[in-house]
Amino acid sequence: MENRSQWGTRLGFLLAAMGSAIGLGNIWRFPATAYENGGGAFFIPYLFALLTAGIPFLIMEYTIGHKYRSSAPRSLGRISKGFEWVGWWQVLVSFVISTYYAVIIAWAIMYAYFSFGQQWGDDTTGFYVGEFLQVADAGVLGGLVPMIAIPLVVVWLVVLGILFKGVKKGIEVANKIFIPLLAVLFVIIVIRALTLPGAVDGLNAFFEPNWDQIWNGSVWVAAYGQIFFSLSIAFAIMITYSSYLPKKSDITNNAFITGFANSSFELLAGIGVFAALGFMAQASGQGVTDVVQGGVMLAFSVFPEIVNQMPFMSDIFGFLFFASLTLAGLSSLISISETYVAGVSEKFNISRTKSVLLGGGLAAIISFLYATKGGLNYLDTVDYFINNYGVALAGLFEVVAIAWFARELKGLQSHANSVSDIKLGTWWRICLGFITPVVLGYMMLQNLKNEIVGEAYGGYPKEFLFNFGWLVAIGAMLLGAVFAMKKWPNKNDLDYKYDASTDSSDNKEVAQ
Repeated sequence: MENRSQWGTRLGFLLAAMGSAIGLGNIWRFPATAYENGGGAFFIPYLFALLTAGIPFLIMEYTIGHKYRSSAPRSLGRISKGFEWVGWWQVLVSFVISTYYAVIIAWAIMYAYFSFGQQWGDDTTGFYVGEFLQVADAGVLGGLVPMIAIPLVVVWLVVLGILFKGVKKGIEVANKIFIPLLAVLFVIIVIRALTLPGAVDGLNAFFEPNWDQIWNGSVWVAAYGQIFFSLSIAFAIMITYSSYLPKKSDITNNAFITGFANSSFELLAGIGVFAALGFMAQASGQGVTDVVQGGVMLAFSVFPEIVNQMPFMSDIFGFLFFASLTLAGLSSLISISETYVAGVSEKFNISRTKSVLLGGGLAAIISFLYATKGGLNYLDTVDYFINNYGVALAGLFEVVAIAWFARELKGLQSHANSVSDIKLGTWWRICLGFITPVVLGYMMLQNLKNEIVGEAYGGYPKEFLFNFGWLVAIGAMLLGAVFAMKKWPNKNDLDYKYDASTDSSDNKEVAQ
């Protein structure tokens, strides 16, 4: 029997994987993305992207982690020693994301408190950027904002405490609480939103199909982008999580369940958000189009305004919404942080406790940069560049390395089929060998074109974008190569062969 940590139950793994996938972007990115890209018509390219890129990529990462039973760097290194740096690149991208993701959760905690009595006042945008964030000019650090720094400490104490407990007693137990609670809270939010005056107008705007958009290539790119970022693929998360599965686990079925659960939550979020936006539009005498926003402004400016206009139960509605953001954020932050906890522990041959203190502690310290008066500018810039030139690009490198250079897809397909009820066929290899690389490559070219031809992102000074955008994204890639240069504790560490005979009967529960 192997000594590696394992999930206690299959449900525990699935809830953890769902918790990673279902994050803040499901609530504040998907609804606006769908609306702006054809409304109801967007669901056709969205579903196509899910079946041709999202789930196939998810299956690939589940299979890599399950077969090679290690963190992302070591698992990819076991496919080919030259691929280890891609794993470290992904781990470092996750590290960077964890430093600012925690701050957004801290915002949500404070706004859950502000919901009682609508403490944000009538000017919700002014309160958010002024009184609350106290936003300074780009490049100006400013002092710490106590209203953000204090809940940020709480966030890290919770997350690091869960990681200290380990996979089965920490991550699994936490997600068994967080995800069902999140589902219940959000269903209540949606039901309440649907009973508001104007909710039908919001839903009509959300679901009304604009069929002309189907022929627009940018809509299909948006669909693939939404699926890719939403499912937590190429973050090193799913490889790490699946490495804790017992050797007799249905990989393909787990991937389909995770993928459709994530998309179901996105649809639920879209219904809830647009029902509330329809109410806001009617209450303010505007059209739904005039009130639609995405991102942090939807959560921390538009939704507080919706709460202000609600006839009754406004305090409870606001609290439930921001409590949902907090739960979704915590489950995702736990998974993001686990990538570098596992990687550092294995690479430097140190205990999990030391790895949590080292990796998680460093991330926590850096996160206070975003709790300063200049924090929003740093967060916005780092998030934009690390997602567009970190996650997506690392995903492109990963799939090309495995499909084109290592030619490992047939081997991974054989492994997945040996333990799964749903058998993979040629379609799976075509999706990963052709469709996914082409779409990701096109996304990269479009992003670079926009950087070169378009205006500077967010109107920030070019020097600021270079220091906190390009340097962070490129630095993660280069530092990944540096980590890969360090030898593993055992010189033969990457020489690994899968042996199903080592599976323990104690873990059959997860496989069933």
